[in-house]
Amino acid sequence: MVASAEKIMIALSGGVDSAVAALLLKQQGYAVEALHMTNWEDDEAYCTAARDFQDARAVCEELAIPLHRVNFSQAYRDQVFADFLREYAAGRTPNPDVLCNREIKFGLFLDYARRLGASRMATGHYARSASEPTRLLRGRDAGKDQSYFLHAVAGKALAHCLFPLGELQKAQVRELATSSGLPVNNKRDSTGICFIGERPFREFLQGYLQAPEGRMLTPDGQDMGPHVGLMFYTRGQRQGLGIGGSAGHAGDAWYVAGKDAHHNVLTVVQGRDHPALWDGALVTGQPSWVAGEPAALSAEGELACTAKTRYRQQDARCRVTRRADASLSVEFEEPQWAVTPGQYAVFYRGDECLGGAVIEGTGAEAAQAPDRLAASA
Repeated sequence: MVASAEKIMIALSGGVDSAVAALLLKQQGYAVEALHMTNWEDDEAYCTAARDFQDARAVCEELAIPLHRVNFSQAYRDQVFADFLREYAAGRTPNPDVLCNREIKFGLFLDYARRLGASRMATGHYARSASEPTRLLRGRDAGKDQSYFLHAVAGKALAHCLFPLGELQKAQVRELATSSGLPVNNKRDSTGICFIGERPFREFLQGYLQAPEGRMLTPDGQDMGPHVGLMFYTRGQRQGLGIGGSAGHAGDAWYVAGKDAHHNVLTVVQGRDHPALWDGALVTGQPSWVAGEPAALSAEGELACTAKTRYRQQDARCRVTRRADASLSVEFEEPQWAVTPGQYAVFYRGDECLGGAVIEGTGAEAAQAPDRLAASA
């Protein structure tokens, strides 16, 4: 039990994870209140905001805790969604969850929680933290660990946050929800990008961006047909190319190997092991470090660590150096598959998530990649 009834504001989404986080905090003796965020407003049937709020309210009634509600949808559009559209318009593949965590959940939400009298906030993320200085650690459940999406949150914000699920496995969370009679115990986990929901991705983007058709070419210039718009493809993509069975190219499947936004060309290759899909190096924009720049990088100019270039990827050993413009060069011990500009390279030392940065270019592109990422948090 905690020594006093410290007020904690739980970010209650209406899902099972945040509901169990609230349950655990209450069992530990905290004065728990809940704050439900609306980050996207959409009148279409694909939006689940109204249903999620009702689920959050049912959880609060079951746990007998106060529920507050706040609408951050305009800030989300300005600080997260606008960047999402810019990246897709440039032919890249962004990850809006990282910006949402930094700007909204651990930025605006934390400030609002304090105005409501809370000393700290809590979320249902599968992650852990350590203090002095505040550091971000992986969640114990390797299959659910969400430190990748939290790497851009500054330590000064993490210092005011609790992760009640950090030591638990997902199966334990489901069991707790069921045994405690939480009304969301059987609710399906949300997946994908929150504002798109279950609607077709192409349909959603076409409502905001023009997608001129172009050509699909092999690395040696052979024309494999039209593409429907660069923004609908990502590096390593196999489905939806419409090339299978092309004359003279039977056998292995086709994959997206790269995009040339200037010429509106999609480069495609045959076979998952094609060399064009593998890179031994990349360059990033300016990084965000959770607890400040690692000492090895500051003192020696080189950091030996591991990195992920996408969520759920196995850690890969690498060496990181700082470039003159404060961006990073990353060299891997072994080539990595389908490294994608616009996604994040996230760096680890054991269980500690050090930070990360947007991937700007790979291989031969790396030396010329522009610095497009905003200054580190």
